[in-house]
Amino acid sequence: MRLRNVKGASGVISNSRYIINNCFDYKGNFKSIFGNNNPIHIEVGMGKGDFIIGMALAHPDINFIGIEKFDSVLVRAVQKLDDMDIPNLHLIRMDALYIDDVFSKEVDCLYLNFSDPWPKERHAKRRLTSDLFLSKYDSIFRDCSKIIMKTDNRKLFEFSVMSFNNYGYSIDDISLDLYNDDLSGNVQTEYEKKFVSNGNIIYRIIVHK
Repeated sequence: MRLRNVKGASGVISNSRYIINNCFDYKGNFKSIFGNNNPIHIEVGMGKGDFIIGMALAHPDINFIGIEKFDSVLVRAVQKLDDMDIPNLHLIRMDALYIDDVFSKEVDCLYLNFSDPWPKERHAKRRLTSDLFLSKYDSIFRDCSKIIMKTDNRKLFEFSVMSFNNYGYSIDDISLDLYNDDLSGNVQTEYEKKFVSNGNIIYRIIVHK
């Protein structure tokens, strides 16, 4: 999918009070950003922010950090936050490839929502549930490693289930049709709203190790 450039996006993002501009400086000490010891949950590839904003509002006792590498997408989340006061939410503009350079033994839960499926086999390592990324996540979790993933892509879901299993994760919950199962506590992403309205099946898996 080609992303449309948004004029001035970089400046809007950099000047937002929700953005952590010098994220590498806080490695191992992101609790200082929030001023408390509450759990830290991260969404990788947060898009326009519907999920991470909704989660932060619903769970004020958890600190949330959204990660997004595209200015043209992240700026939409920043604009939504202009008139909001959510002290337990911050955003970082970064590529997930560097996640283990930014965080260290301080994350309690990781959300992977509607990630790029990278359908070609030669691009499998780029999938956020590949061994490459799972090994990076090892160093960011504080105690138990917990990942919650949602997708509408059946092949990515099957790949991820196998990848989690082969990497030593245990499955806590799995849904092959989320909207016909228990939706309690579910917060939608902007993609999810679109997919559901089109009748797409949504898959979800919760794993830990």
